[in-house]
Amino acid sequence: MSDTESLIRAAQEAAAHAYIPYSNYPVGAALQAANGRLYLGCNIENASYPAGICAERVALVKAVSEGVREFDVIAVVTRDGGSPCGICRQMLSEFGPQMRVIIARDDGQITFDGNLSDLLPLAFNGSSLLID
Repeated sequence: MSDTESLIRAAQEAAAHAYIPYSNYPVGAALQAANGRLYLGCNIENASYPAGICAERVALVKAVSEGVREFDVIAVVTRDGGSPCGICRQMLSEFGPQMRVIIARDDGQITFDGNLSDLLPLAFNGSSLLID
């Protein structure tokens, strides 16, 4: 099994834990740190919709809360190969604008494989906040 297939499989497994009583749209993410460690996430909904959190951010927050700041690749799995939302793209960009992103359907079919910067061109970043 290739590394890509392993990441997709891990994201599929993470999606199985999604808490999705409202949308019934499971999402799983497998985020691989530069040190090789894998962080998994699933989407978690709430009756107060803005209080929910996406799978990509769950994985990222788990990693960052453990001191990890460098990432190589994230695999995201949804039933139809849906792309990460804007908030997820922005948060991932903070830690890895050149991170590889693999998006796949829940059957494993890849719908996108490229850099995060391709999904979020002209990203807002720390350099935007620097004062001359």
